[in-house]
Amino acid sequence: MTAPQDPFAAPGGGAEPPAQDAPQGPPPGYGQPPAQGSGQYGAPPQSGAPQYGAPQYGAPQYGAPQQYAGSGGSWQGPPLASWGSRVGSAIIDALPALAIELVGVGLGAAIGGGVGGLLTALGILGAIGWVFYNLVQQGKTGQGLGKRALKTRLLREQDGQVVGPGLSIGRAFVHVVDGIFYLGYLWPLWDSKKQTFADKILKTVVVKV
Repeated sequence: MTAPQDPFAAPGGGAEPPAQDAPQGPPPGYGQPPAQGSGQYGAPPQSGAPQYGAPQYGAPQYGAPQQYAGSGGSWQGPPLASWGSRVGSAIIDALPALAIELVGVGLGAAIGGGVGGLLTALGILGAIGWVFYNLVQQGKTGQGLGKRALKTRLLREQDGQVVGPGLSIGRAFVHVVDGIFYLGYLWPLWDSKKQTFADKILKTVVVKV
């Protein structure tokens, strides 16, 4: 009579299964940091080497605004516009407004009545609209109609940039100060920066293009 077999015994008469080979480790160098000084991709640049995009001290920076106002208030920017060119540009600026108003008022006077009054009002409003439109263009580009024709430009004194629509319109009202005995309008004739009183108050200059 044979003895019952152990259900947990290995098959084949109790012989142990062949031993499995031990798992091999990672190949040499896998996952290990590169040796110092090997210049591997992603390694930080060596100390003292110039880095891409790093600002160099003392070098001019791209896009930095240029300063035109020198020490003592001297002007170091483009050549300043002459007094004659400034007067000429002001006259050219006024011509379209004058023409629009004259046409509207003239037609209104000729026709009369309610229609005539409407035409007169439209002529006056059209002239005012032109003045503001021209001032906005001057603020955005530095040039209204007159300055484009005579190749001059209105700029901020500090950095040589355009003044913007708001300051351009405000400057037109500040010209009231120049109208006192017309002294402010004559001031550019002997001023070192050829500025009117309005220019000095708002820190603006008119230059040649």
